[in-house]
Amino acid sequence: MVLLTELPPEIVQHVLGYVDPPDLAWIPLICKTFYHAVNGNASLFRAVYLNNFDKPPTKSTIDWEHALKSAVRLEVICRRDSVNDKDELPFVYDTVKSLLENAATDTERVRSAIHPWSRNAELLSDIFSDDTNQSAFLCQSFIYERARCAVTSENYFDFPPRVDHQKSAQLHCLYGVPMLHIPDHHRTRRSKMSPFACSKVYDLRQYTQNTKWGPFMDDDTDRVDWEKVEAIMIVIGSNLRKLGLNKFPVCKNFWEIPFAGSWPQSYRPHPVAREPDPLELQDPYGITGTWLRVVCFLDYTDFFAYNFTSEDQPPPHVPRPAIDVGEATRLILMKIRVTRVEAPGPDDGQDLPVVHFEGISRSLDDSYDENANSDLRGMRGSVRLTREGEVRWTTFSVFSGVERWRSESVQIGGVRSAKGVLGNWFDKDFDPRGPAGPTAFWKISDRITESGGVRAVMQDFLPLVQDQLDEYDPDQSEDDEGDDGDDDEPGLELEITGISWVTWTDD
Repeated sequence: MVLLTELPPEIVQHVLGYVDPPDLAWIPLICKTFYHAVNGNASLFRAVYLNNFDKPPTKSTIDWEHALKSAVRLEVICRRDSVNDKDELPFVYDTVKSLLENAATDTERVRSAIHPWSRNAELLSDIFSDDTNQSAFLCQSFIYERARCAVTSENYFDFPPRVDHQKSAQLHCLYGVPMLHIPDHHRTRRSKMSPFACSKVYDLRQYTQNTKWGPFMDDDTDRVDWEKVEAIMIVIGSNLRKLGLNKFPVCKNFWEIPFAGSWPQSYRPHPVAREPDPLELQDPYGITGTWLRVVCFLDYTDFFAYNFTSEDQPPPHVPRPAIDVGEATRLILMKIRVTRVEAPGPDDGQDLPVVHFEGISRSLDDSYDENANSDLRGMRGSVRLTREGEVRWTTFSVFSGVERWRSESVQIGGVRSAKGVLGNWFDKDFDPRGPAGPTAFWKISDRITESGGVRAVMQDFLPLVQDQLDEYDPDQSEDDEGDDGDDDEPGLELEITGISWVTWTDD
């Protein structure tokens, strides 16, 4: 019998290309033949990587040995038993981002979703299904420390924000499923995270000229403040779950599935029988199409009282108290198309152009809402890169030709990601008295003209729904994480079902 070490080197390498990645650590210790076959062999590390992870995008440059060893180390760290043994947030952050940046963009589309299947995303989803990994890496931002009573008055509102807080918040946003309760606590009303997130989202002191009233750092650098984005995600996710909207495919695919499309170029649309116009072909962001938007807001009386009429106004460096009052939620359908493409300005990222768009929006849950039904005409919206390379969206809502509301947002996952956009809405004149609040929108289809006008019809949602109609069971119990001590509004799920496919088609 011929020993493996007696085979030609190219055959030995081919065989070793199918070993499990962790095995490459001990195989070189067996003998000199294996040592020389593995040590410094970039082509072998490439083969093992591609047999276990996604093939990186064509333009990606990757150190195969470093990438493989980092992925193995990530799994080792995340298998440790306790949160205290997982004190390696910077490494985990860098490795997760690398795996997502090199996730697949050309594989088969996931059923009932608009992103491709990815081995990298499946690995990360499996790793972060563990409660201790969620606590150690996704829930280490300031609002979670505050909720755990792990901060003192001396370290409130660190400026600039702590790097580890920002990295944990960004990982949470890429994970994409809001952690609505304090980790390692019983899921009761007192452990809810939404009141702490609301205290950041509805605090007008967060809306400044330097932040452009959006989710950016308060230093006029246009750098994303990921703790703001995380708070926005928690507030909107909590409201969607409270209303039961997270159970429907059009929301569930974007708010309940970890790492679903959280990487660049992950948007994979359902086929649409239309030819793109020339401007669409120049648009690297994939703007033209149908988007679903969520807007949340406080009653203005509550909003004003929270910001201005309280007897004990905190000093600037101290956050406002947690707030748990009723919020309103609006679902809005946006149909937008590219109108102009221009070179980036001096304050923009220079790798991609600035793309302007116009369109219409229509409230889905009210027959008429003057704050939701609008034109987005003219140069009322644009997408560009920030100087650090994040995708920045600016939108204006226009009523009778007059601008009324504005939003500033960032796209989670990068250019043309399927994950969607999170940000802040506010008065277009930056009214210091507000109102303001969180918003999110995500693309559901490349459709733009089929249903026409401002009507919202089932055809706009059919691409996402048709794959799950046979699977969907409205009586099926959801994840216990949705139970925060409050019951869903009586009969609302049945009402939403009717609204989705009947009432939304009415004017």
